[in-house]
Amino acid sequence: METKLSMLSRLAKQVHTSFPDFTGVKVIAISVAIVTGSMLGLRQLGGFEGMDLSLHDRMVRLRDRPNTDPRLVIITITEEDLRSLQKWPIPDGTLAKVLARLQSFQPRAIGLDLYRDFPIEPGHAELVAQLQKPNLITIRSIDILAGTPPPSASPPEQHGFNDIAIDPDSVARRNLLFAESKDSGNLYSFSLRLALLYLADLGIVPEASQESPGYMQLGDTIFYRLSPTSGGYRKLDAAGYQIFLEYRTAQNLAREITLTDVLSEEISPDWIKDKIVLIGSSATSLQDRLLTPYSPTLPGDGKTPGVIVHGQMISQILDAATGVRPLVWFWPEWAEILWLLGWSLCGGLIGWQFRHPLFLSIGVAMGLGGLAGSCFALVTLSGWIPLAAPALGFTISVAVVVTYQSYEDHRRQQIVMKLLGQNTSPEIAEALWRGRDNLLKAGKLPGVKLTATLLFLDIKGFSTVSEKMPPEDLLDWLNEILGAITQEVLSRDGIVNKFTGDGVMAVFGVPMSRLLKAEVQLDAQHSVECALAISDRLVDINQMCRDRNLPTIQMRIGIFTGPVIVGSLGGKDRLEYGVLGDTVNTAARLEACEKERQITGCRILIAKETLVHLQDIYEVESWGPIALKGKQQLIDVYRVIGLR
Repeated sequence: METKLSMLSRLAKQVHTSFPDFTGVKVIAISVAIVTGSMLGLRQLGGFEGMDLSLHDRMVRLRDRPNTDPRLVIITITEEDLRSLQKWPIPDGTLAKVLARLQSFQPRAIGLDLYRDFPIEPGHAELVAQLQKPNLITIRSIDILAGTPPPSASPPEQHGFNDIAIDPDSVARRNLLFAESKDSGNLYSFSLRLALLYLADLGIVPEASQESPGYMQLGDTIFYRLSPTSGGYRKLDAAGYQIFLEYRTAQNLAREITLTDVLSEEISPDWIKDKIVLIGSSATSLQDRLLTPYSPTLPGDGKTPGVIVHGQMISQILDAATGVRPLVWFWPEWAEILWLLGWSLCGGLIGWQFRHPLFLSIGVAMGLGGLAGSCFALVTLSGWIPLAAPALGFTISVAVVVTYQSYEDHRRQQIVMKLLGQNTSPEIAEALWRGRDNLLKAGKLPGVKLTATLLFLDIKGFSTVSEKMPPEDLLDWLNEILGAITQEVLSRDGIVNKFTGDGVMAVFGVPMSRLLKAEVQLDAQHSVECALAISDRLVDINQMCRDRNLPTIQMRIGIFTGPVIVGSLGGKDRLEYGVLGDTVNTAARLEACEKERQITGCRILIAKETLVHLQDIYEVESWGPIALKGKQQLIDVYRVIGLR
């Protein structure tokens, strides 16, 4: 026995599969590396920019933000104002009257978001006088050759460009503070000019940051400019000095007053005093309207008037400079790579850990929820980190690992089927597959010691039959007999381990280890029940032989219950489910002992080791102690007669 166990151990170590034997760590590491590398490549090409922008917009719309900015007042030119004026552009005299009335209420700054590059009489002289007020900021285009120049009467230090940076999806998400102009050099934006006028009264002036040279600082806040890869951007045109525009609110940024209300003096001085006053159009027909992150939730076309967007920019600068609201911040590139890698790894771990679809679904949902929740929490803190690439990396890592495990399951199932062929009952095959993780190691079935019942069958008279039949007919005839025998074995939870020419070796109690005495008893009873069923089948088989003018046959069956070692034998090119041990030899010797004592057509011999498990269900005849070939000790042998 010890020699055979040593041989089994040596053979088992030599078994190699034709596929790499990845451990869980290796599978996850390789999957995460591939997924992360792919996500980084796509991200670098800008593949996630649109998704990240859209997802960030959604999170912005969900967070809570303060509403009205009390430092701003917006004078809007509505469709009703246009119908009342019955003229566009507004005549200089009318505009001068509006400006003069507002100046009388002592605003801190007035921003005129209307182009006035040529006179519109009557009243141009009055307008020139108003344009020269030191707290009035007018607009121009960055490139006046292709756009619009500022009013000639307004001093250069009171000009600000009103060009707004637009993302590829036509949404305004950036605040351009400075830009280079061919005709005027470095230009201030319209919103920055107005914000600086307001901040000057608070003693806050722009200065170069000592902590981060090359960046502007207002108060304690450093205005870090956008890079082409800030946040979710990957192909951003970061020309000029840009910051990410964080909207204060979707609507109702500030008190809005119509132009008609100003002209009719239906305003209170307290509404204007010490405020920044913006004048611009909100009429849809004037088409000075922009998409914002809040557009999907706004009525109509979802667009916001340009003057409101400039107000958002001013509000952001004021909040940042006074410490009310931080600017949007971003992680460095290396941190975003680690973020992506971490979530890809998390996906791989979940895919490897959870095999049940329900638990896997819960794990994926919790993972994606945690990722989205983390990103949203940072958005509420004015941070923006990528979401699309980590979410996709997480999901793909789960899918890759699950796919690998499914492939491994299929491969293992093929190995099991290769080992057992079609000679296993559905119940045994199902039991084997349920326990595959404990049974299969590196593409083989490890050696397992268990108690089983062996059944050996041999056809007596086969040589005589073979002499009277052509080889091809003999094979069909033999297969028909072996098929009937196999059917009886499988129907009683046994397996046909091998065919030995005209014989069969069947095993009851493998491959799942029997832990209970009742299970071992049931296997022994199944084996004897199977032998008696084969004996009954022999009657039909012999009738078939007589019908074909063939000699009849007899069968000998030996059954023995005892310990065996089961596992895979062979090499990578051929594996066989092996059953080893003295129990196998004893069962074979029982079948072959005293061949001359063939009392019935099918002789069934068992030993005492099997009889003790039959619980007097079957009637037996004792043959006494018999010395089996190759056995030193005598074996108590019994012939099975039938059911009691």
